[in-house]
Amino acid sequence: AMTAMNTQLRCQDAAREAARLVARGEPDRAREVGESIAPSGARLEIKLAGDEVTVEVSSEAFSQLPGLTVSAKALGVLEPGVLIGGEANVEPGHPGERDPSGGPP
Repeated sequence: AMTAMNTQLRCQDAAREAARLVARGEPDRAREVGESIAPSGARLEIKLAGDEVTVEVSSEAFSQLPGLTVSAKALGVLEPGVLIGGEANVEPGHPGERDPSGGPP
């Protein structure tokens, strides 16, 4: 039980830190840091949908409990001005706001 709890906490910490770094515009650093925090062999998945980032970390690293997967998910919102995949997240009503028609700000 203690091993499962420790693994869960490490997955949650890794997911939270990775989501924070992606939201700040550092997706490569997010993967690096998330993998260093997560249990050895854990899977780290980063998804972007609009201005939202979701990071899920899962681990099957239980020799005592084979088949048990522990996972954690963290959500974040990209900070204004962050470029991920070529699109900037700009707060409505702020300088640089995109015209809904696709024209320049």
